Amino acid sequence: MRRAWDGLWVRLLPKRLVTAAVGMLAATPQSRALIPWFVRHYGIDVDEAELPLPAYRSWAEFFSRRLRPGARVVASCGVASPVDGRASCCGRLEEETMVQAKGRLYRLSELVVQDDCAAWFRGGHYLTLYLSPRDYHRVHAPLDGTVTRWTYVPGTLYPVNAAGVSSVRGLFAKNERLVIELNTPFGLCALVLVGATIVGSIRTAFGPAPQNPFRRRAGGIQSDRVSIPVRRGEELGYFAFGSTVICLFPPGWPLQFQVAEGDPVRMGQCVASLPFTPATRLGREGKR
Repeated sequence: MRRAWDGLWVRLLPKRLVTAAVGMLAATPQSRALIPWFVRHYGIDVDEAELPLPAYRSWAEFFSRRLRPGARVVASCGVASPVDGRASCCGRLEEETMVQAKGRLYRLSELVVQDDCAAWFRGGHYLTLYLSPRDYHRVHAPLDGTVTRWTYVPGTLYPVNAAGVSSVRGLFAKNERLVIELNTPFGLCALVLVGATIVGSIRTAFGPAPQNPFRRRAGGIQSDRVSIPVRRGEELGYFAFGSTVICLFPPGWPLQFQVAEGDPVRMGQCVASLPFTPATRLGREGKR
């Protein structure tokens, strides 16, 4: 009964209207009055914020806040978590199949869209990280490397909370998303930034320009080859509001996950070890 109700309200919610309305409200100076309530309600550690609370000009500006210097230590080896959040799913792809939630599966090719990208990661590993409203919402590079391509896929804006992922089949492959391909010393990996209800946009310095939620589908799928060097822990972009990041790794990487499903994670912590060096990388991990 609960699952049926969750599925009903998730589908009936006017997702773009809610997203546009909340986005407009959150950007106003008057929305600053919501920040103290938001901090108390979600138990946010404001000592980690880059600025004192009175310095934020709007609720949206506080939500996408940066961390103060030294608030995180970035792991020097293995895969560093790109975000604060919670590990909701992790494991090996059964060829094309990934787990969204218990009883819910979806396909890699539908998530990343690009055929060569899907072929590269088929049979590899994935880690899904959910960002709740209380979390820090900027996304960072998990390894040293070069951003080689981004692909923006327009879609719907289902909520990515427990109600959404348990009731909407293939939710991550239906929501709008940005696929970032990163060529590292070990080979190619990818981050999929998934939008959701109330997410004003997914913003990066190299991807598409932010648009009104009602206009995002008009441009269709967008993609571009780039060459942007990044260091592990360097910022790649941010969500205007909360969502999900899916990390993809190719089958040749002998990953050993250091987190289990349900574990909280913090940006910079080692979420997977890599028991080999760039000099011994295997097979398909080389430059594409």
